[in-house]
Amino acid sequence: MPSYLNALGLICALGHGKQTVASALFAGDASGMRKQTGWVTDRSLTVGAVGAELPPIPAGMQAAASRNNQLLLAAAQEIEPQIREAIERYGADRVGVVLGTSTSGIHEASQAIASHVNTGVVPEGYRYSQQEIAAPAAFLADWLELSGPVYCLSTACTSSARALLSAHRLLQQGLCDAVLCGGVDSLCRLTLNGFGALEAVSAERCNPFSINRQGINIGEGAALFLMTRQAEDEASSIALFGGGASSDAHHISAPEPQGLGAQQAMRMALANAGIQAADIGYLNLHGTATQHNDAMESLAVRAIFPAGVPCSSSKPLTGHTLGAAGALEAAFCWLSLSAYNPDNLLPPHLWDGQGDPQLPALNLTTPGTRLATGRPRRLMSNSFAFGGSNTSLIIGDVP
Repeated sequence: MPSYLNALGLICALGHGKQTVASALFAGDASGMRKQTGWVTDRSLTVGAVGAELPPIPAGMQAAASRNNQLLLAAAQEIEPQIREAIERYGADRVGVVLGTSTSGIHEASQAIASHVNTGVVPEGYRYSQQEIAAPAAFLADWLELSGPVYCLSTACTSSARALLSAHRLLQQGLCDAVLCGGVDSLCRLTLNGFGALEAVSAERCNPFSINRQGINIGEGAALFLMTRQAEDEASSIALFGGGASSDAHHISAPEPQGLGAQQAMRMALANAGIQAADIGYLNLHGTATQHNDAMESLAVRAIFPAGVPCSSSKPLTGHTLGAAGALEAAFCWLSLSAYNPDNLLPPHLWDGQGDPQLPALNLTTPGTRLATGRPRRLMSNSFAFGGSNTSLIIGDVP
């Protein structure tokens, strides 16, 4: 049985809100990707920073103050009426919160540690709880006064894709009647320096699947869905039809070279949704522009889709939002099926057009590529992570 994605709030380098993000996404507007200094010593890096003004932390909740929670709040406020209606309908104890994150409040923690090292004093406003992995989910539940299941998943770049699968299970098992699910991550020095130490960060805008690819850009953002067992609007409902997750545990940071774990996740997702590969109208690639990920994913996609499938990586538009990436890219699939995309456009793949001859060629979208209009439509979103964690989601409209 599908779970319905009845509301969506989001914020990222493309903008704040569904209409703004959709307009930039389908136009291939990468103006939110800008070079910044100060993240990594002596380097200027292209990052996907959110430029919109963020809402203040609500009064009485300063112990939860962090940029991560402000991003999450911005996404939640976009759909606050629908959230409040769900709480009124089902009760606070029947609404859950399941989020994915990898940074939580580490930015504030690193600032506090630096202050302590330099002055011997921890800043007055710093609270250890700001950096706990569960902090975003706890913050959202406290703000909304919810008492259902509340937790965060942190499996690196599959975190929020797995959060959507976990929310789906809570609904199917009858443990919740509605779940706020998605992901949030914010830019921080720890992340950028970590990927820099792996020599995986590109100074220029990332270039997925090109022979000239030089690595990732890091971004930030939040995507939050209200997921239920019932469709709010049968005429335009969008649902999570299935998903698959695997853990090949090949290496702590390198993917399994042939993409066997990625293939397993995609096959599981198709079987879970009860469809064939030929039924997929678009695939949002993980597409990080690193040497190993793009090579592995090319092989995996060719194995699952031998006849080809329209596909693109949206990371040149947003940067890699890490723990938020799975939910954010599922949101791009949601937008592709929604009224915010009246021309049925697909997210274009931005790159230099110079394919890697060592890799299978993929059917990468170009500006103006359109999604087939026949219903039902099914889209897939891939997320792959350190440690061999792999997740695929299948989102579609209801016939």
